[in-house]
Amino acid sequence: MTKQNVVMADSKSGMNVSITVQVTTPYKILTELEINGSSRINAWLDSMRASSPTHAKSTTSSLTNVISTTTDQRHEQSSLMVRQPSALKMFDQITNASKGKQIVMFLDYDGTLSPIVEDPDRAFMSDEMRRTVRDVARHFPTAIVSGRCRDKVYNFVQLAELYYAGSHGMDIKGPPQSSKKYKKGTNRAVLFQAASEFLPMIDEVYKELVEKTKSTAGAKVENNKFCLSVHFRCVDEKKWSELAQQVRSVLKGYPKLRLTQGRKVLEIRPTIKWDKGMALEFLLESLGFANCTDVFPVYIGDDRTDEDAFKVLRERGQGFGILVSKIPKDTNASYSLQEPSEVKDFLKRLVEWKRLSLRRQFKI
Repeated sequence: MTKQNVVMADSKSGMNVSITVQVTTPYKILTELEINGSSRINAWLDSMRASSPTHAKSTTSSLTNVISTTTDQRHEQSSLMVRQPSALKMFDQITNASKGKQIVMFLDYDGTLSPIVEDPDRAFMSDEMRRTVRDVARHFPTAIVSGRCRDKVYNFVQLAELYYAGSHGMDIKGPPQSSKKYKKGTNRAVLFQAASEFLPMIDEVYKELVEKTKSTAGAKVENNKFCLSVHFRCVDEKKWSELAQQVRSVLKGYPKLRLTQGRKVLEIRPTIKWDKGMALEFLLESLGFANCTDVFPVYIGDDRTDEDAFKVLRERGQGFGILVSKIPKDTNASYSLQEPSEVKDFLKRLVEWKRLSLRRQFKI
């Protein structure tokens, strides 16, 4: 565990924002994959399979057999893990802990507000989910924190009143006119980009990856502006080794980029110390809640990259994280929900609870 002090300029106000966070790696399987060294391809494959719990076993090579055995052991360990309590069943306990505090909502997108789909360009949220998130934002400051390009996730959500943190928090923008209803600080517009100098490099690597991976059926390279995603959800498992070699052959020429992994996706990011946890800290600071004891952040996400935010909340001792997963996982989240439909139910209950609280308050 290391502490990192980050000082960045707010693009609109010119003011410097200093945030000190502790950076940790909570996963037992690989989160940052080494690019150089032939032995690392095996580790890449192991990690790729570990993110694919329903993958079909292959018996075509001894390497695959060894990796499948390792993955089976992890699945067995997963089955022995204790699932975090359901956020729906523990709803009263959660709301009791938040009394007298300002709830701030942070929501991942893929797998949280929308289902995981084979084509990432078709990961649409339902109209009902959109209405629910809109209702949440009427009562609590709300941010979408995603690995997607900020513009792309905005086009999916289509709610101007939210904060959006794209590219794993490296590209943050607030509503056109941030509401004074929640802010404790100045009512300045929020626009923050942590890795602007990497844009030409990201574009260059994107073009190289598209060209290099075009021979692998089902592979899709997505440009998320400040980071890249190589989706292998639709790639035959027998081709994963080939895809890993293709990605590595491109990245070995770019030491300023690092490779991490999410759910059936390889993520290429700048080497700067910035993640979803730091984005959470930045947004709380922007809202005027950096050093407040009366704030209650709630972060809901399904991906490994969301663990950085879960960890920050544990270290702050404020609020909690909710993991979206159908299977038990090693996580820093305090509660769980099984799928986006349960996320929607939880958010609806939260809105109704707030409305009832306001009615009681006005009666008094």
